[in-house]
Amino acid sequence: MGVSDFWSFQHFHFQQALIHNKNATVAFILPQSGTSHQRLWLLSGTGEGPYLANHLLGKGWHLRVSVVSAAAARVYPSHPCLEIKIGALGAGEKLKAAISSWPCRWVIDATHPFAREIHQELNQACSDLQQPLLRYWRPELAPGKAKLLPNIVALNNESLEGKVLLLALGARELSKALQHSRASDHCVRLLPSPKALQTALRLGLPANKIACLKPHQSKWAVEAALCRQWGCHGVLTRQSGGCNEAHWHELCEALNLQLLLLSRPAGAGLNSKELMAQIGHPKNCLELCKNE
Repeated sequence: MGVSDFWSFQHFHFQQALIHNKNATVAFILPQSGTSHQRLWLLSGTGEGPYLANHLLGKGWHLRVSVVSAAAARVYPSHPCLEIKIGALGAGEKLKAAISSWPCRWVIDATHPFAREIHQELNQACSDLQQPLLRYWRPELAPGKAKLLPNIVALNNESLEGKVLLLALGARELSKALQHSRASDHCVRLLPSPKALQTALRLGLPANKIACLKPHQSKWAVEAALCRQWGCHGVLTRQSGGCNEAHWHELCEALNLQLLLLSRPAGAGLNSKELMAQIGHPKNCLELCKNE
């Protein structure tokens, strides 16, 4: 996901906003509160976002979380020290203005490993503002039997003639994947959004070869059934680490499919244990939140 997409959502005003959580209750999003040394700003584009948020709240931090959509906000808990912001941080000077408007102890970059533009924008903005920045780096998984591709163009070197390839990359990379793939047929698994579906249809993929679904954290029976129904011989996805990649490894092993992984961009950061140790506990934040 590019930075223009991540930051282009319309501004969401905190003081009047309502977000429904996963239990269908309503959590009020609080106005700014707490002093800067008691606050953290978590920018999350990974599945670990709610996990990190729960642990940081448990340590007593006042936490603001930025996500890309209202749907992404629903997986976060209702908590008196939690604020949710949906998009609209901008880039360049606009991003710096957003960060400087809410001083905090740390900005935490937990966006997707492939979100290169976002990482660069955050690094530059926080450096210019002398705002402390921590980056969460999702641990890499062992490739196992998967083949790593340095980029999407390298797909052209794979002998896929006469085979069916499942593309599980996201809508933004579909066009390039289809351009460079030598497979005889393609099917796709996309996140459920109108834009993603429109992209796949516009590229000429038949409707019966498109599956729009949100991956389950532990059960991938639907993906396995689709691979069987479509007669897939291989899967192309990203080396993003985490549960999704782990499930593709397991599925391809079980169904004897070839797994092709686009190598993740170079980067570095802290794993969850290191991140929590670095952040530690604030003083008096829990009492502050209880009294608001």
